[in-house]
Order: sequence, then structure tokens, then C-alpha cells
Amino acid sequence: MVDASSLGVLAKWTTGPRSKWITLFIWIVCTVVASLAFPAASRVERNNASYLPSSAPSVQAEQRIEENFPASTGAPALVVWYDKKGLTNTDIEIIKNVSERLRSHPVASQIAVPPLASMPAAALAPWMSKDKTTLVLPITLKSSATQAQLHQAVVQIQHAVEAAAGSRAIQGPLSGNGLHVRITGPVGIAVDAVSLFQHADFALLMATTLLVLALLIVIYRSPILAFVPLVTVGIAYGLISPILGELAAHHWITFDAQTTSIMTVLLFGAGTDYCLLMVARYREQLYQSEDKYSAIRRAVGGSAGAIAMSGLTVALALLSLLFAHYQSYHEFAVPFCLAIAIMALAGVTLLPALLAILGRVAFFPFIPRPEAGTKTTSPSPSRVRRGEPGALSRWVGHTVTSRSGIVTALGMLILIGLGLFTFQIRTTYSLISSFPPSMPSREGYTILSEHFAKGALAPVELLVPSDSAQAVTKALKDEPYIDTAYVAATNTHNRVALVDITLATDPYSNTAMADLARIHSVAEKALDAQSTDRAKNQVWISGPTATQADTKALTNRDTGVVMPIVIGMIALLLFMYLRSIVAVVYLIVTVVLSYVGALGAGWLVIHYALGSPAIQGAIPLYAFVFLVALGEDYNIFVLSRIWQAKGRVPHQEAIEQAVSSTSSVITSAGLILAGTFAVLASLPIQVLVQFGIVSAIGVLLDTFVVRPFIAPAITSLCGRFAYWPSYPSAKNHP
Repeated sequence: MVDASSLGVLAKWTTGPRSKWITLFIWIVCTVVASLAFPAASRVERNNASYLPSSAPSVQAEQRIEENFPASTGAPALVVWYDKKGLTNTDIEIIKNVSERLRSHPVASQIAVPPLASMPAAALAPWMSKDKTTLVLPITLKSSATQAQLHQAVVQIQHAVEAAAGSRAIQGPLSGNGLHVRITGPVGIAVDAVSLFQHADFALLMATTLLVLALLIVIYRSPILAFVPLVTVGIAYGLISPILGELAAHHWITFDAQTTSIMTVLLFGAGTDYCLLMVARYREQLYQSEDKYSAIRRAVGGSAGAIAMSGLTVALALLSLLFAHYQSYHEFAVPFCLAIAIMALAGVTLLPALLAILGRVAFFPFIPRPEAGTKTTSPSPSRVRRGEPGALSRWVGHTVTSRSGIVTALGMLILIGLGLFTFQIRTTYSLISSFPPSMPSREGYTILSEHFAKGALAPVELLVPSDSAQAVTKALKDEPYIDTAYVAATNTHNRVALVDITLATDPYSNTAMADLARIHSVAEKALDAQSTDRAKNQVWISGPTATQADTKALTNRDTGVVMPIVIGMIALLLFMYLRSIVAVVYLIVTVVLSYVGALGAGWLVIHYALGSPAIQGAIPLYAFVFLVALGEDYNIFVLSRIWQAKGRVPHQEAIEQAVSSTSSVITSAGLILAGTFAVLASLPIQVLVQFGIVSAIGVLLDTFVVRPFIAPAITSLCGRFAYWPSYPSAKNHP
């Protein structure tokens, strides 16, 4: 446990008659100076950064292709022209005019555009669908283009289309008659992805703020106190954002819009939880003391240790993502760790200072006062005035000690039962499946998949020795999962050839990723038949499907590495705090089972209720890190109360008191944290929707199953053995 003398010093320096103002002043000055001197985090997001390491096979293949065929590499923006009644001669002339304009007035980072204007109608067949309703105009951009350049290029393409075909072609619904144009392909998908996150940031912040404010007003029944956590979180966020921005500006860390979106939710949820715990202790002390300074000092002494431990647990768990190789996971580590650390620091310094400044008036109109002495102004019932637990809280505390075996068995049955549904889970690594159906790039993809081979959206590129290229191509054409395969270019100097392959299946599907292994095998066999030396080192596969396959492989690798590290790190921290090996074991087991149950329940909602065929492949690892770390928060809050009382009262009584006294505040904290995660489900981005659903369910399971029932019940079953090897002593307790 945290040393009491240290907490006393902390309380003295943050909540005294003068020091409370100094503490507030320091926080405000640091926030203002940082905001003026450093860029905001949103201004330095790197949304086009590669998520794969240089050692990934698809990255190495892309580098080799670029070295040998610089004119053939690049990121394609596919301009899809569609008329459900068939493209007319007028439509074709419009398309040719746009092609010519883009060739004479290139957009940002443009490399190539087919010269459609100089081609006769028959020569347009490679870009035209068989039913004559759709034509694809590919515009190749530099693969090194930044996200800003890609966005600029898409806007310029849209302007060129609008100038030739009118704004209705770009903006009108596909159900209408006439010519419709959508921009898709890797460039269109990337630009739409960033646009979704950028537009979601403000809406997410506002929705989270309003939700937390509404819940706090209901919980506290005080308009003043409800704003205290929001002010604390707001000041902390105002400091965190520019610090992260400055670190990113110096290229010490990187993060994207998804990181800042989830960080907003995490800060509001965790920060409000810390505030609820401190405020609950402060209210208890105000019922026992007339002196608000004495009350806040005791409140800090009783809760700051748990808050600090909770913050440290979450921060280090998130920092473990540094061991991930996939950049999307890796870049979460430092921003989230730093954000939680600053938020926890605000919870034990800034928050007590604000409460000391406001004093009892913060609780208006239900002002807590000692029963003996001043008469309370609160119209609430006598139990509430005394700050005593309610009947339900007392019943829970009594039940987990009197029927601990039954409670443990039923709780485990719920978690394991929900966890069984994880065996049904199917994952996807397709970014476009995370888009709403109305996004331009997804609409364009839908048109392509209906009128061309599905693989036309993202062809596969194969690099092989040139003397065997024709043999490889011939072998591939005989495969049922390949629509077309042809030699696109040859480098006679380096003796390599580039083979373009169009898959017969969705290039972003799990089936397509499995097909890549077959393509590699077929190519190797063809090379072996040609007696080519070292065939295994001469086949390189690139393209979005290969990138996705590497993403899946890295995710599987990172999951196997990060999960044990998180568990080990949290176990070590729990042992340092509780000094009990037994407690650490059952706390880790319960929180992992809670995660598995949340994943299973999340699948039920996502698949059966919302109709999604699969969850995003990143969700299991994301949810694990957050839920295991945050789930231990609530266990720490409860167990810290038990450990504080273990030397003063009998074991069972300590458990009953701890559960009863923390039930209300932790339930409130859980509802707020679950609510903030649930806000993510309102966004039009499936990866955030799914993450929000699984996380919210996990928090609710921790709040209503693990924390009030399973963890205390197991502690009760273990008896004094729960403290092993540190047994309680009447003369020596935390």
C-alpha cells in the first residue's frame, strides 16, 4: 500500500488554505503556456503513416517493385463512372475530357493517367465493364504522397469531374438516373478514412461531455459538483494535447486520428472515475468533520493511493503496447500512457485543490454536515445525510460474505457462458468494411464489385524472374481464384518481371489473403519447373491484399506477445500494492474471464443484433489491454478498502464494509465509463463502434459482476489466506 505519510504531505501541499490556490494556479499556467507554445495533438496527426515495419514481406516487395519499375508504382485513385442504363456517347466524351484535363493539368502528386481522349471506343474495353454501365479511370499518385497531398488530389479530381459533368454526378444518390461518379481505390479509401475520424473528433468530444455531465448531475444531484470532474478533465486534456503535439512535432512519437478519438473517451472515463472516488471520500469526511481542510486531507489520504495505483496500472498496461510491431498498436503506447499519468496526477492534486476551494458549497443543495452540531440543509433522507450505504449496497456486502461459494459459482458461470461465444467470432482486416455504406469510396467499391471482377479494386502485384514470367503467368491463369494475370512490365537489366493479378474474390477478404499463399506456391512451383535457383527468394507479392495479410500476421504475433506482458505487469503492480500472491492470482483470473465474457457478449451484439459478419481484427487486442487494465481499477478500489480495514475488524466484516461502502461510487464510475465507451458506438466508423460496444460491455461486467460479487466472494472464501504471505495484524495495517 502507498505510504500514509507521503499522502499526508501530498494533501498538505495541495489542499491548504494557500496551497490550494497555488496548485490551481500551477495547473492553469502550465496548460495555458503549453497551449500557446506547442501545437495541438490534432494538428500533427500522421494519418498516412505506414503501419507495417520495413521487415514485412509486402513492404519489402513494394520496395523491390519500386526499385525495378518506378513508373509502375504508386497509389491508384479509381474514378468510377456509372450509369445504370448504360454509359452514353455523351458520357464517354465527358470521361475523355476529364482524362485530357488531368493529363494537361495534373493533380497533386500525380504520376499517370490513361490517354483515353486519344483512344477509339473499342480501345476503352480494358476500362469498361461488359454491360457498358461502368468505366474506371485509374489515376496513379506517388506512393510517397502525404495525407494532405492525397486529400488535395481527390478534391482536384472532384473539381475536374464537376466542371465536366456537374456537381450532381459527384453528390447525387446512385439510385437516380444519369451519370454518377465516385472515387475509390486505395487513395479514395485512405482519404475517406481520415475524413471520418476528423469529422468524428468534435462530435465525440461534445457527446462525451454532455453524457458525462448528465450522469454526474443525476449521481450528485448538485449542479456545482457535476462540473468539478469536467473542469478537472478539461484542464488535464488542455495540458495533454499540446504535450503530445510537441512530442509528435519533433518526431519522437506518432499517432493518428483514431488515437486521439479513443484517448478522448479514455480520459473522460478514467478521469471521471478518479473524481468520483475522491469526491465520495470527501463527502464521507465532511459528514464527520466541520473543518473542510481536515476532511479533504483525510479524503486524499484514503483515496489518492488507490487513484495513483490505478493510474499506474492503466498507464503501464498501455505502455506495454510498445512491444507490438504493428504501428497502429505501437503508437497507442506513449500517448495513452502519458495521458493517463497526467490525468491521475490531476486526480490527486488538481481535484483536491478544487474541492478544497469549493468546500461544502460544492454539494449544494445537499450539503453534508456532521449530525452533531450544525443542522444539515439537505432535504435528503437521514441515511444519505450520514453518508451511509443503502439497503441494496448492504445486501450485496452481506450476500458475498454469507453465500460466497454460490456467488462465486454463479458469477463464473455468467462469464464463462458468455465467453463460449468467442469461438464463433470471425475477424476482418478490411478497412472499407468499416465505412458506412454511403461513403463515396465504399459506393465506388460496390459498383466495381458488381460490374467488374471483385479483385479489380486492388490488384495483386507479383515480382518474379523475367525468364520465368510467362510460365508463372500461364500457371496462375489456370487457378480458379484468379480472374486475370499478365506480365505488365519487364526489367531486362535486372532480369525481373512484374505480373499484375486480378483476383476473382474481394481483395480485402480473408479468402483473398489465403489465396496469396496459393499464388506464392504456384509461382514457386513454376520457377522450380524452369530450374530457377533459389526460387523461394525470388517471389515477391505486393498490393493491398498482401499488406492486409501482413497486418493479420503481425496482429496475431502482437496478441501473443502483448497479452502476457500486460498480465505480468499488472500482476507485479498488484503484488507491490497488496502484498498478496493469492489475491493477485484470483484478481488476474477474474479480470481475464471478464474480458473473454465481454468479447463473447460483444460478438452477440455486433453479429446477431447489428448484423455485422465479422469484427475488425484489431478489436480483441485493443479491448484486452483496456479492459484488463481498467477492470483492475475497480478491483483495486474495493480491495484497497478491505486491506485498509483488515487489521481493525474481522476478515468477513472488512469485506462486507468495503463492498457496502464502495458499491454506490464504483457503480456510478462504471456507468460513466461504460457510457463514454458507448458514445463510440454512435460514430459512423465500425472499428470504433465495435471497440465501444465490447469495451462498454466489459466495463459493465466488471461493474456489476466482478467487482461487487466475484472478487469479494473469492476473498471471503479464501479467508485470511487471501492476504498470504502478508497476514493482517491488529497492530500493523495499512
